Order: sequence, then C-alpha cells, then structure tokens
Amino acid sequence: MIMHTSLGDQPFKRSRSLKALLDNGEILFAGNARLKIYGTLNCSSGKRMKVQNRVFFSSETEAVKFGYRPCGHCMREAYKIWLTVDRVGIS
Repeated sequence: MIMHTSLGDQPFKRSRSLKALLDNGEILFAGNARLKIYGTLNCSSGKRMKVQNRVFFSSETEAVKFGYRPCGHCMREAYKIWLTVDRVGIS
C-alpha cells in the first residue's frame, strides 16, 4: 500500500512519482484510507477524494489484505459478492 502523500511534498512531485508507478504497472487500484474502500483508477468517486485519504494498491489481494472493501460504483460485481459474504459472516 502506498500513501499518496508519501509520493512527494508538492503536487508536481506527487504527480511525477505517481505517473512513474502507473507506467511501471506497480499501481492498479486506488483506495480511501479513511473509508477503507478500494476501486479502479478511473472511478469518479475515487477522483473526488482528498489527497490525504488516497492510497494505492498493486492488486485487489493487497487491498483486501489491508481490510478494504470494493467500491460499489466501479466494482459493482465484487461489491455484491463482498456484501453477501460479509452479511452471511463468511470470511
């Protein structure tokens, strides 16, 4: 998990570092650290979050390992599965 704020102290530095990670395929998902939700990089909900709350993941497995749940907007099918499993109490 990579915190967005750890990529640099200025917006330009963060954007350059982020672009390098994206180009190398090291980041595939983004999440909200406060809400513990992860989703795709092009999710409209994710684009509105504050930089302080944004985190990045290399895989869905990594996001789940840190206790994040799928986004109900951009990952609807995964969210439905998560919701069903969570309500039934299966881990």
